[in-house]
Amino acid sequence: MNNYLFVRIRVLEICPTLPDAATAAVNEMSGYVLGGVAILFGLAIIIGIGAILVGRIFGIPHVTKAGVMTLVVTAIVAIALPVVYAIVMGLRGTGCIGVVPSAAPTPQ
Repeated sequence: MNNYLFVRIRVLEICPTLPDAATAAVNEMSGYVLGGVAILFGLAIIIGIGAILVGRIFGIPHVTKAGVMTLVVTAIVAIALPVVYAIVMGLRGTGCIGVVPSAAPTPQ
């Protein structure tokens, strides 16, 4: 008969959460950041269209090219931003700290 000492350790998952008072402040700051990003995207589109129009009206091809590049880069960033956010959230996981113990053989 084999006598083995099996020690089972229960590892608890620790999921940190914000206090109630801090949640409102974090949500408010996140809203400001989201609004700021939306304003910057809008400004980039307006500046790009304006540059295209100024370049065409005054016959300056480099300004027209810069306006087109502004719109292209803005479109690329608008697509890449949520993709990168999703990748980071996927790598980060749930935010809980804890290791699931491996299945130990049961003694007989």
